[in-house]
Amino acid sequence: MPDFSGVVVVNKPSGPTSFDVVRRVKGLFKAKRVGHTGTLDPTATGVLPICVGEATKVAGFIADGEKEYEATVRFGQVTDTQDAAGRVLETRPIEGVTEDRVREALRSFVGLIEQTAPMYSARKIEGKRLYELARAGEEVERAPRTVNVDEARMTFFQPPDCGIFVRCSKGTYLRTLAHDLGARLGSGAHLRELRRVRVGPFGIDESVGV
Repeated sequence: MPDFSGVVVVNKPSGPTSFDVVRRVKGLFKAKRVGHTGTLDPTATGVLPICVGEATKVAGFIADGEKEYEATVRFGQVTDTQDAAGRVLETRPIEGVTEDRVREALRSFVGLIEQTAPMYSARKIEGKRLYELARAGEEVERAPRTVNVDEARMTFFQPPDCGIFVRCSKGTYLRTLAHDLGARLGSGAHLRELRRVRVGPFGIDESVGV
């Protein structure tokens, strides 16, 4: 097989890490240069563009593109990872969480917002991944970063769960958005499910399994 160069738009299943998918694609194409364009958590699914060969030169450009997500938020529980994989730290009543209040709260997250990266994330502090520090029982100060959310709307409301669609910039943590949404409503919340449906020009409809 001649050397392949191009972008493989993978539909990542729940379970493998983004680097697991990179290794799989690298083996399939027997390629020397392979890289992904933005980490998806192991439990998350959806669009993960993998650049192979000469296409690795445009990986950064693709990674900088707008992202679209479909997510399920669970109200009433706060976890240490801000998603369903974590340990429940607090349980709160959700009687005050209504469709109207959720819609109003979501509108407050549209535009430029500040987010603090969760400890269980791939962000580096002084050369170390935050999740490595978290697993060692350490918590460090993280400076908030400004991200842009172009759209955040509710897709369904079935308490304790709520579906949301989010269109946002690179670096936006959907786990943190879910956590902050719960804090805004006073009920607490975590991200139950996450599916990325678009990265830049690449959508879920053109993705493939590997």
